[in-house]
Amino acid sequence: MPVFLKISHFRFIANTSPRFYSTISQSKLIQILKSMPKDKKHVAEAQKQRRKIKERFSKYVPGKVTLQVLGTGAKGAPRALYIFSDQSRYLFNCGEGTQRLAHEHKMKLARLEHIFITQPVWKNIGGLPGTALTIQDVGVPEITLHGPPGLDQIFTATKRFVIIRDLKIHMAECDDKTTFEDNVMTVTYVPLTKTCSVPVDECTTEINSENGDSFKDAQINATVQQSEASTSTRNGKRQRRRSGSNSSTSDEVIEDNVDYYAHEHSGSRTSPNLVSINSQQVLQEVKEKGECMAYVCRLQPRPGALNLDKCVKMGVPAGPLLGKLKGGEDIVLPNGNTVTSKDVCEPDDPGPVFIVIDCPSEEYLDSLTSSEALKKHQRFATDDIDVATLVVHFSPVEVVHHPRYKKWIENFSPSTQHLILNELNSCMGSEAVHRIQYKLNLLSKEFFPLLRDKGTEIVNETSGVYVNKKQKRDINLETDSTQNDLKLEQLSVKSRPASPIDPYIFPKTFCSFHLRPKLGLDRAAELKINPEEYVSETMAVENFSNTLQELKDSLHECRKSLTIGQFPQILFLGTGSCIPNKTRNTSSILLKISEKQNILLDCGEGTYGQIIRFFGQEEADQVLANTNAIYVSHLHADHHIGLIGVLQGRRKALDKLKMEKNALYLFAPKQILTWLNFYDRCFENIRKEFHLVPNGDLIFNNPTIPQSTRVIILEELGMSDISTCLVRHCPNAFGVCFTHKDGHKITYSGDTMPSDQLVELGANSDVVIHEATMEDDLEHEALIKMHSTTSQAIAIGKNMNAKHILLTHFSQRYAKLPRFNDNFAENVGIAFDNMLMKMDELPLVPYLYPALKLMFAEHYEELENKAVKRQLKFEKQRAASVDRNEKRKQNEVVT
Repeated sequence: MPVFLKISHFRFIANTSPRFYSTISQSKLIQILKSMPKDKKHVAEAQKQRRKIKERFSKYVPGKVTLQVLGTGAKGAPRALYIFSDQSRYLFNCGEGTQRLAHEHKMKLARLEHIFITQPVWKNIGGLPGTALTIQDVGVPEITLHGPPGLDQIFTATKRFVIIRDLKIHMAECDDKTTFEDNVMTVTYVPLTKTCSVPVDECTTEINSENGDSFKDAQINATVQQSEASTSTRNGKRQRRRSGSNSSTSDEVIEDNVDYYAHEHSGSRTSPNLVSINSQQVLQEVKEKGECMAYVCRLQPRPGALNLDKCVKMGVPAGPLLGKLKGGEDIVLPNGNTVTSKDVCEPDDPGPVFIVIDCPSEEYLDSLTSSEALKKHQRFATDDIDVATLVVHFSPVEVVHHPRYKKWIENFSPSTQHLILNELNSCMGSEAVHRIQYKLNLLSKEFFPLLRDKGTEIVNETSGVYVNKKQKRDINLETDSTQNDLKLEQLSVKSRPASPIDPYIFPKTFCSFHLRPKLGLDRAAELKINPEEYVSETMAVENFSNTLQELKDSLHECRKSLTIGQFPQILFLGTGSCIPNKTRNTSSILLKISEKQNILLDCGEGTYGQIIRFFGQEEADQVLANTNAIYVSHLHADHHIGLIGVLQGRRKALDKLKMEKNALYLFAPKQILTWLNFYDRCFENIRKEFHLVPNGDLIFNNPTIPQSTRVIILEELGMSDISTCLVRHCPNAFGVCFTHKDGHKITYSGDTMPSDQLVELGANSDVVIHEATMEDDLEHEALIKMHSTTSQAIAIGKNMNAKHILLTHFSQRYAKLPRFNDNFAENVGIAFDNMLMKMDELPLVPYLYPALKLMFAEHYEELENKAVKRQLKFEKQRAASVDRNEKRKQNEVVT
């Protein structure tokens, strides 16, 4: 067992009474933090530069336009199609996880100006909040949303936990009478509507009766004061409905004016505006009608390029005459010969047409097949230039299978190709997660099993042969798409064009379709993984092979002395803070309590995708179906924005497995209902998927949950106790402790500064999972953001007498490894994404440290260098401060 120095001293920041947490925004500390200046000059400067670039290039039709697949629409992957030109960027749909893929693949979001949404459902809009934050930070001054009315209200509804300060968001007016046009393309909006199964009047009556005056009155009158922020919902009707629907707790209308990032803002700031009643009515009408938008896009015409070889043959001298020819003028040479522009220029490019389609269900097929705006680009086109070059299909699998949809596809020209972006694909879009997992797998196949999503091709570095890991597609189109796809795999890696007999394209991330200057499919850059490369570059690190062997020997010997039970298991799905990066997703932990009992702790963006990626598509359904509770620690977006995706994924899993189960328990601040109820009313029905148990009802020293309800919950989850406490972060932030019937006690801090309440709650835990956002040198920054340093987190674990301490929620500056210090004792472990451990295996975790430091030596050295520079800067500032004080004293003496 490696020897670690024990912690000798720890300094707590003064704690206060529990009342501190419910009035946290009014505390002296928060007022000080709010007044601290924040440097936003880089955002303003970036916006200024972006406006200059846009003004400069908006007069020209770009010479290069490409469609690029970012998110394939595979199960657990976002739906996102990226269009880029020489100057501008466009996004069609923005599913949950788009932000992370854009970050990994270095997409230039600084030029993104327009986002087109086909239908306002989570698989299309789940990534909008995170993407908006990213483009705000890179200096985009404004962005326009296109799609069904009311889309922009998603930002108003999330305004409490997604802070958009420097980005203006506009909503385009989109109907069949309007178009969008800029220097790149013209977009025609084609609304698709579903066939109503009952007369319109009856539909309208239903809407009014369900969401009419009574709803308005309740919405206007319901208010939650910030002084009550930490209290729970008081309601005697807690008996859970066995049908799985929500209790009256979930039916309450709650408004939440709390600013959950108040401690990070400078100066005063007004409370976020809530969605108006009129806006909600618009959204509810859109939801009821099921309005969906198709887009017909035509690139702007571009004059043919000047062919210099032809100019030379025609005797045109260098100089201004070339410019005239390029501009379309005919010229007369000195010898009297006339040269016309068309003689020396390539043919004009009238601008190809591509269509984006999302037909949500067969109810929309009448609208789709009868649309005259779409027919004019099928084989019925009166002019060849109107024939669609490409159709992008976001339509779901069951619709693509439908005979009427296939017949509609057949009405396109044989030259039209079809890009399928739905769950027929299996590429999840990330190479980085596989890269780090193959490396970590060298250390322990048990802790770091290889990921089981089979959607990414594996390339053998030495032979260059591709091993096709795709799951077979169950699609029965007129053309055998699977067979054609296999033919494509046999073509050159550099160029894999589609032929007229192969119109169906099942892409991977970074599959491209060039619209200009030349038309064609380009699969050369499609995502692939190369395990041989990842392993070899790790094994090449000096002395790593010896260290690895020592690690394996130590683990083998130590396992002999342990009795390892199958459960509980802890799976880290996200271990990063704030925003996802390519190796650390945002917060989420899966507790596998038994074979058929799972609990999620927090649910950051992309949690659903992480589950698919780790378990594979088939086993993930079982894992989701067996997830009977989700705990949300607080209402910062990086801890709960993935909740809707998980709820919907669980529902699909239950339907697929034909399982009948109750709604899952959602342990969360009750104010989360403001967001969830809004989404349910205005976008998609999700309320029957969860039963809210407010965290405030479970306070360990003052529980208010009825005993009868408590007994039912504990029995269903196999627990003897579930208790919470308020912690020192934002308003309504909680820590939690789960005690299993077999005695295992697991404490989770959520986000917090050092908290005495948490120490009391988690006393004698088997394991405490504690946030450790900052290294010790950045204690001041941790204080400003109300987080813990590594040593502070370790001290909390020691004070509660926890057997094991697992650190998580690292700042993204520690993408691969946090900085170690002398306080890392033998019972302290650090978490990685996709790290799985059984409770009885926790004593093995510290053995990994020497190998981890070598594996990520370059990253770790960079961290150490930055720490040295910070220390030198601090000492220099301190010396300067001492000099100033000395000079001031001398001046005072002289005076």
